Amino acid sequence: MEQKAKSRSLKTAVIVYAILFYGLWALFEFFGKSLLGSMIADADLLELVKEVIKNLVWTLPAMLLVWHFRDEVLVKLKDMFTTKVNWLHYLPVFVLFVVFNIGLNLFWSHSLHIDPKLSIVQIIVLLSTGLTEEMVFRGWLLNATFSQEKNRQWIAIAVNAVMFLAIHFPIWIMKARFVSTFTSGAFLVILALGVIFGVSFVKSKNILVPISLHIFWNLIVGLFE
Repeated sequence: MEQKAKSRSLKTAVIVYAILFYGLWALFEFFGKSLLGSMIADADLLELVKEVIKNLVWTLPAMLLVWHFRDEVLVKLKDMFTTKVNWLHYLPVFVLFVVFNIGLNLFWSHSLHIDPKLSIVQIIVLLSTGLTEEMVFRGWLLNATFSQEKNRQWIAIAVNAVMFLAIHFPIWIMKARFVSTFTSGAFLVILALGVIFGVSFVKSKNILVPISLHIFWNLIVGLFE
């Protein structure tokens, strides 16, 4: 009886969190960023402030929730940073990311060149994004919803990948890329990444694996844009 009550409490927390998280972040994307832009003239400083806000809104609450529900989640907060990992198992994924992005650039532009506009601040943002997004979507949401029942495990990973896709909607709308992202099929890449990051977390029980994969992907994409 007590276990069922704890399970219901965790499900309620996930639902309430998701509603607040998506709602507040959409408001920030639609209104908050422009408001910050009107107050901070320096572009680099503005980007850094946005990342600080994102870390406070994304990473901190996710870690606190994992700690609070430590007896119900798949991996406890401490364990997800200390569980030993055989990184050689994930080397093919890193190689795949490089090959895919180089191949995509060669296909579309018939050339390969490093983005000369890539700044230190942009690199910091790319690194930070891997941490914040993985702590929320894999470290907390997938961690809290993953089932030990084999027939429901892939459902949890798939739903998590869709949720990961959905958090990109506001920024795509603001940049007028929402329709083109779906008509071009580019959204499938985000879905696939969500599955890869999710599987890597479930298999390794270490959040540093999807964080590393995510950061590496962001750096490769940013490098060749």
